[in-house]
This record gives sequence, C-alpha cells and structure tokens, in this order.
Amino acid sequence: MCLAYYEYPVNLGALFKLRRFILKDLKEFQKTIGYEFRDESLLRQALTHSSYANEHHMKKLSDNERLEFLGDAVLEIVSSEFLYLNYTDLNEGKLSRLRASIVCEPTLAYICKEINLGDYVLLSKGEDMTGGRERKSILSDAFEATIGAIFLDGGMEPASKYIHRFVLNDIEHKQLFHDSKTRLQEVIQANFKEPLVYNLISETGPDHAKEFKVEAVVGGRVLGSGVGRTKKAAEQEAAYEGLMKLHKEDSIKII
Repeated sequence: MCLAYYEYPVNLGALFKLRRFILKDLKEFQKTIGYEFRDESLLRQALTHSSYANEHHMKKLSDNERLEFLGDAVLEIVSSEFLYLNYTDLNEGKLSRLRASIVCEPTLAYICKEINLGDYVLLSKGEDMTGGRERKSILSDAFEATIGAIFLDGGMEPASKYIHRFVLNDIEHKQLFHDSKTRLQEVIQANFKEPLVYNLISETGPDHAKEFKVEAVVGGRVLGSGVGRTKKAAEQEAAYEGLMKLHKEDSIKII
C-alpha cells in the first residue's frame, strides 16, 4: 500500500500507522517463506486482490492477476522438470496427472493455510466479510502470484527454491489430497463395517458463487469436514481431513 493509491482525502496519521503495520506483516511473511524481496512492491502487488484494487481506486493492472499468470507458468515448468527427473518410470499421461494433482487449486490453497498466506492478502471489505481469506480460488491465485513476484525480483533460482520448499515436498500426501475420496473409501472398506457417507451441512451464497460444507461420516463418527465451491470439492477436503484423523487417532496407514 502507498499514498499514491488514494485519490481522496485521508487521515495521514492513520494512513502511515496502517502502512507501517502492513509493511511489518510483509516482513513477517518474507521470514515465513524464506525469501526477502529487493523490491517489496512486487510482493504487495502479488497479495493485492482485484476487489481491493477496485475498492481503493488503484491504477489499472495494480492487482495480482498478471503476476498470477506469470507464476502459473513458472510453477508448471519447475514442477514438470522435477517430476520428469524424479519419476523416471512414469509415462507422459501419468506425469500429467501427477502434476495436476500437486498444482491444482485445492492443493495450492491447502499450502496457503500452512504459511498463513490468507492473513496477508489485501481484500475489499465486502470480500473479506464474506470469507475471502478462506476462498480457495483467491488463495491459490495469490500463491501463484507470489511465485511470479519472486521470479521477477530474483530470477528462476529463488522461485524454484520456493516451489520446491512448499509445493514439491511431500508429494505422496499432495497426491493423496487430490484423490482423497477414493483412498478414504478404500480405508473405510478395509477397517470398518459401516459405510462411508457424505452429509451436506450447508449450502450458502448466490448461484454464481455457491459454497458447500460437507462432513465425511462413518458409523455416526465425523471424520472430517470440508468447504468448496462444488459438493465434490467439499467432499475431497472432508475426505482428506478424515484420512489425516484416521492416521493420527487410529494409527491407520493411509498411503
């Protein structure tokens, strides 16, 4: 955030106080991801959602959409190289499916929760009040935008390190997240007599932006809950949470 973004009178004292708070947050975020920007404005742009840019009358193309476009391309090439070199027994089709599982929107959003990226995203008041900081599309886009920002700021090497650290680690669990419903069904059939069911808890929002909350239940026991823009996405998240719970509480092998 900077003074140039405002085109109307403001309380300068409050604005400078807010600016220091945001800069402090950005320093904390850089410590979390292990990269310090030379040009911090790139990081601020990567974390600026279009709703915030519109609400604050920022100049055109000030949000993170262009950086997200760039970051998506960098993520694809780095992840493709990693899988090509490390999964030499997989053909093109299997490599494509594996890559899709680890760079898909739900997986990237899950990574964002691990680094608390949602706490740093700049959103409009309306978007913030309606749960934007938890919205997978916003989180995954911001994560890809941070990749693009790091690439512009420091080149391919730090961008690649960032991707390897947060995306290309623990591939087995990320693959599991992508197809957790299938694996949970297999685990339930092997360890329980009762069937696995998914209960729709709530359905909120307008038709163009529905949000579904679902619980995965077996024998009256809630294994996990999930939220998504489709029932399937919510079920996938609930299934993954259920797998983690069974592994932790019941010591059941899930991979």
